[in-house]
Amino acid sequence: MPIGLIALALGGFGIGLTEFGIVGLLPEVAADFGVTESVAGYLVSGYALSVAIGAVALTAAIARFDRKKVLLSLMVLFIIGNLISAVAPSYSLLMIGRVVAALCHGAFFGVGAVVAADMVAPNRKAGAISLMFAGLTAANVLGVPLGTFLGQQLGWRSTFWAITVIGVVALAGIKLLVPQTAPPGQVSLRGELGAFRRPQVWVSITLSILAFGGVIGGFTYIAFTLTEVSGFAASTVPWLLVLFGLGTFVGNFYGGKFADRALNTSLMVSLGLLAVVLAVFALTAESKIMTVISLLLMGTVGLSTAPGLQLRTMKYAQDAPTMASGANIAAFNVGNALGAWVGGLAIGAGYGFISPLWAGAGVTVAGLVVLAAGSIRSGGAAKAVAPAQELRTEQSAPVAREPERAKAA
Repeated sequence: MPIGLIALALGGFGIGLTEFGIVGLLPEVAADFGVTESVAGYLVSGYALSVAIGAVALTAAIARFDRKKVLLSLMVLFIIGNLISAVAPSYSLLMIGRVVAALCHGAFFGVGAVVAADMVAPNRKAGAISLMFAGLTAANVLGVPLGTFLGQQLGWRSTFWAITVIGVVALAGIKLLVPQTAPPGQVSLRGELGAFRRPQVWVSITLSILAFGGVIGGFTYIAFTLTEVSGFAASTVPWLLVLFGLGTFVGNFYGGKFADRALNTSLMVSLGLLAVVLAVFALTAESKIMTVISLLLMGTVGLSTAPGLQLRTMKYAQDAPTMASGANIAAFNVGNALGAWVGGLAIGAGYGFISPLWAGAGVTVAGLVVLAAGSIRSGGAAKAVAPAQELRTEQSAPVAREPERAKAA
């Protein structure tokens, strides 16, 4: 893999740490600014909302510019946002810093996925995307626990200073290691938005919402499941979450490799397994051994879909991949919100702390239905070949398929 992918992954690590790192520091932030826990929690939800907005609006604004320069500019915006957060004298300014940093999140992963895919051979595109997303999963595994520990020892501002430094290093890495990208050509907002006239693009976006909604629906309230159902002590929860994070890292890596071989098939298998894992978890949550196994598998299977979901969206929007890619990042975050909402509804209805797992399984099955319908419309999952060979994009009128290329040696 090109070394430039490491620079993109480092940027993804910093962004992931910005998104999730504050979760463990909310008590300190609330105490420092004299706000309630729920108000402090707006720093998380406000970030997610800004990601969804920035993924679409900012990506639309930058689609016509050189992609490497765009990535560099987005990292500068990221650095500024975290610098504001580190020195914020008030809750309001901290929220502004969070919003500024969040605006670059979706656009960075959207543009970065296109750049990463262009850096490798056609049959390795999903693997390249998964390596870039590995930075985000690494933030879950290592960054969040370390960021929380640093903030608890040296004050919550120290975490944002550390993230700022990571941003500066990533900026230098992208500048030095990411090759100059090919000019995007004549790009218009109408042309970029034209990709959304294709049903398969909407299938991919809907699928991303449901796939992430399924795993996050089961994960959002997992601490309650672990302590109230499985019987683990509260002090063990962080270590169990690291286990989930390790699973996401493994799943993201191998999910990219599987998607490069057979895109639709990999997504069907992953979603099917995720529904099974969530259901088994719900049925065996009172067993500590099964809980540990299920938690690891939930992270592995749940995040194995990410590279394929991103590649599927880009595949059906080959003439406008940047905008569609950014929209798919927004879809991931909408899925996060959907999963948390559905899981909360299940608990509020009195079904207990295993009900979010069942809710997540149901959302995942809905994703399988959407994928099956989309696959039938596009020619069937049985006809799905490597993404490098799937050159057809959905049009309003039928278009003849190009002859398949000869298989690479």
